[in-house]
Amino acid sequence: MKYARLTKEQFEELHQEFINFLATQSITADEWEDIKKNKPEAAEQELDVFSDLVWYGVLSKVEYLEHISPNQIHLFKCRENDMHLIALKLKEDKTDLTTKEGFQWLRDNLLSDDIEFFNAKKDYSEDKHQDIFKLIQQGANITKGELFQYFEKLIRN
Repeated sequence: MKYARLTKEQFEELHQEFINFLATQSITADEWEDIKKNKPEAAEQELDVFSDLVWYGVLSKVEYLEHISPNQIHLFKCRENDMHLIALKLKEDKTDLTTKEGFQWLRDNLLSDDIEFFNAKKDYSEDKHQDIFKLIQQGANITKGELFQYFEKLIRN
């Protein structure tokens, strides 16, 4: 398995897609029930393959990621050959950026010396999708990129 098995809830959400996946392999509903009962290792393998296909599809579409922790924000723009990172770090633990109040403090004190900005580019390894997946596993969330774009404009000016 390349990524991670989908959760029970995710499988339930993707029930129709999973049925279609089984159908592409000419597995009927009755055959699937038989496989689950009599060949659990084969069933597990089908779940893993489907999970990887779903993850690959999702990872292929990721444009922006953000990871916000109490004293740092990491914003990623996933480009074709590399990732652009904009990071903000509080020099002291003045607030918790994961809270509404902490984020408001950041907005009010953006140009303060208490905040360090970093701007970097990182090439992908041989596997762009795996690199993105690792960031998600570490707590990054897929976003539409509003925060990244806001800070990108701020840094340029």
